[in-house]
Amino acid sequence: MRIRRKKWARPELEKCPYYIDNGEGFRGKWRDRFPVADRPLYLELGCGKGVFAAQHGLKYPDINIIAADIKADMLGVGRRTVESMFGAVNKQHDNIILLRMNISYISQIIAPEDAVDRIYINFCNPWNRGRHNKRRLTHPRQLVQYKEIMAKGAQIRFKTDDDELFEDSVKYFEESGFKITYITRDLHSENFPDNLVTEHERIFSEEGKKIKFLIAEVDEAAKSE
Repeated sequence: MRIRRKKWARPELEKCPYYIDNGEGFRGKWRDRFPVADRPLYLELGCGKGVFAAQHGLKYPDINIIAADIKADMLGVGRRTVESMFGAVNKQHDNIILLRMNISYISQIIAPEDAVDRIYINFCNPWNRGRHNKRRLTHPRQLVQYKEIMAKGAQIRFKTDDDELFEDSVKYFEESGFKITYITRDLHSENFPDNLVTEHERIFSEEGKKIKFLIAEVDEAAKSE
């Protein structure tokens, strides 16, 4: 997603106690970065304006979530989103961290010891142009990195409106040692019990686009062969 430069973003983020730039120093210690360390640890990749992370933090106060994006301007908007949504209900946001990082190098920031319990990838850039496909967040070169930081039994939940990206991603997951435990090409026609509707999801649905969604886990059987 493109976003105009926000001159106020970095100054506000520098004062934000739950914002981290890069974060290599916390590699292997992310759980201890939260006030309550012994909660499940979730990770949203490409968090955009922070709507999903804020919704998640409010609905699941006993789960810690790291909302990551490469753009400080986007995370600046995300900080304001978190402050606004939590402030509206007068709740503390001690279960959210905003992290600026290049997701291509995630293994340098998050370690196997961090044992992430769930990864969300919501409406990422489809990169539907030839060699640019390698930049997809679901590309095998990314999936092999995610596998290393996931706890046993952890999930990746992937959601998109893009048909080509979804069908390619199904193959990516299978080729990269994952098993798909849930899949739908029309999420809103099903009564999935745990769906938080993102900003993009609402927009695309109103445009008549069907939302594709899957849940994948590391295939432990294949891993042990």
